[in-house]
Amino acid sequence: MSNLAISSSINTASAAASTTAYSNKSGSGSASTLTQSDFLKLLTAQLKYQTPTSPADPTQLASEFAAISTVNGITQLNTQVSNIQASTAAAQMAQASNLVGKQVAVAGNLVTANSNGVAHGAFDLGGPAKSVNVTILSPSGAVAGNVNLGTLSAGQQSFSWNNGTAGSQYSYQVNATSGTGSAVSVTPYSVYTVNGVNVTGSAPTLNVAGSASPIPISSIQTVLGTAP
Repeated sequence: MSNLAISSSINTASAAASTTAYSNKSGSGSASTLTQSDFLKLLTAQLKYQTPTSPADPTQLASEFAAISTVNGITQLNTQVSNIQASTAAAQMAQASNLVGKQVAVAGNLVTANSNGVAHGAFDLGGPAKSVNVTILSPSGAVAGNVNLGTLSAGQQSFSWNNGTAGSQYSYQVNATSGTGSAVSVTPYSVYTVNGVNVTGSAPTLNVAGSASPIPISSIQTVLGTAP
């Protein structure tokens, strides 16, 4: 058997192995292993039957060894990526499950009254405020109530309003002023109670009271604790 013929066979097997490993098609795991085994058998045959006066080109051999190393590397990389994806999904599911029964805050300015008619909200103050007042608005935009929080420091703050209708959703506005009378910046949050977890799709989402659509975990700004 000539060196040229065997080298051609080896290169063909190498290309097939690379294509199989890179495409990562589903099927029996033995297919990739057999292809690599065939590659090594052909390479061994080439060395065994080479003409003493015309041995195989060392550069050619190095190229062929590099090809099989690439196939092995791609196969191992695909396995590692699959393992990482599985671990990430499991971690996300565990994180989502731990949020059931807790209140979470996302971007927005909505609150939902619980079965006792109490609505809980949260916001961030950009600086210390001498006077902070929360205005609760009905779905029609009418003023439903007010909560005077007095003096507050900068950072995350929360409030409760006790005069809501169970299950009803309200929006709110926060007016905060400093000791000099200037306005203090406010970042409001929509607060929801997590009722369950959806596992469909690429990442878990949360079923929350007061929202018809599930919310992604990535949208959560902060966890406020167990719902009262």
